[in-house]
Amino acid sequence: MTDPNTAAFEKARTGLWTSLQKHLAAVYSAEKSFLAATAFVDEFPFALHAATQEQQDDFAKSRNALRDLYSDETTQLDTLAKAIRTKGYSEDQKKQLYLLILGYMDIAASIFELLNTHVPTKLPEDEELQEVAAKFERVKKFARLNVKGLAGLLG
Repeated sequence: MTDPNTAAFEKARTGLWTSLQKHLAAVYSAEKSFLAATAFVDEFPFALHAATQEQQDDFAKSRNALRDLYSDETTQLDTLAKAIRTKGYSEDQKKQLYLLILGYMDIAASIFELLNTHVPTKLPEDEELQEVAAKFERVKKFARLNVKGLAGLLG
């Protein structure tokens, strides 16, 4: 007979894996749309005024969609990382879940970085985006800390 805690963990790990795959599909889709909206550009930063109005509108729309996704994903990851900590799983089981999250975050971070690299020359300061980026990094550090554990920090 399977230990109830192990069965619960296996269910949680499988559910997390499935969920992260769906989230990754959404992130890849947003990346594809954003890159398509910047296809008229040869190098970055670029002069937005050189683009047609339709290109400017497409850029703004896809940038906002990617930015909103970044914010939503960060909030969900923060909640998820904190929830794992409160579960009754063993430390090794929790580390496995945090490692799944970190793998996803590394991939997602490379895509969300487009918001900083694929920009026009004059882009107004976006405090909300800066806050989201800072929170994303805090969640990543929190997950890494939980993978390393206190013993890893002291040793």
